[in-house]
Amino acid sequence: MSGLGLNYWKEVIGVLRSIIPVYDKVNKSISLGQDDKYRHLGLIGQIRPGDLILDAGSGFGNMSSKALEILNGNAKIILHDPIPEMLYHAQNRVNQRLKLSCGVFEFMPFRESTIDDVLCGYSLRDAFSLVEAISEIHRVLKNDGRFIIVDIGKPDNMFLRSFVAFYLKYVLGIIAYSVSGKRGLKFKTLHGTFLRWPKNGKLNDLLLEKFSRVKFTKKMFGGAIIVVAYK
Repeated sequence: MSGLGLNYWKEVIGVLRSIIPVYDKVNKSISLGQDDKYRHLGLIGQIRPGDLILDAGSGFGNMSSKALEILNGNAKIILHDPIPEMLYHAQNRVNQRLKLSCGVFEFMPFRESTIDDVLCGYSLRDAFSLVEAISEIHRVLKNDGRFIIVDIGKPDNMFLRSFVAFYLKYVLGIIAYSVSGKRGLKFKTLHGTFLRWPKNGKLNDLLLEKFSRVKFTKKMFGGAIIVVAYK
């Protein structure tokens, strides 16, 4: 089954807790400054004024911040994340009126067909069961809802996949260390999540098992993906 599995998921969550002080700074560096650009590309033209938006695996709320910027603040947003410290930081940083929900992708405390847009910015890769996460996200979306994913991609081409893996295993650590010292080395966990992440074609197929249509955009030779799945 695709996903981290429960034991490795617990390890990843522990790492995420420990890197909160340098989380944003390092993410921007290791994405070569493209993370915010890709969030914007994923959201523009997909979210609408007045939408009820679920930011799943919200972290610091960067996807929510971008959504509010695009919609001039005209959206209702729920932040959903398994790490309470992340949620509180995001609420203080983004907007005190945001609703908070502490939990995982696979079990969401929301009614069926109530959400307009589910956003996953660099977070779906951390699901402990990807199939269950996709199914749960599909459940809470309205019938015309959109599931927007911005994440690391795993190229289908073996050469390109090896290049991305090399970057995550070796180059990423050097960049993260240069930006934030020893704490930055913990970002090498990304390589472990990448190994357990399905190839781009397989992810597309998993989404099509639940969603009616998938728009799959690849950047950086497939090492970064912007995906919109339509219910």
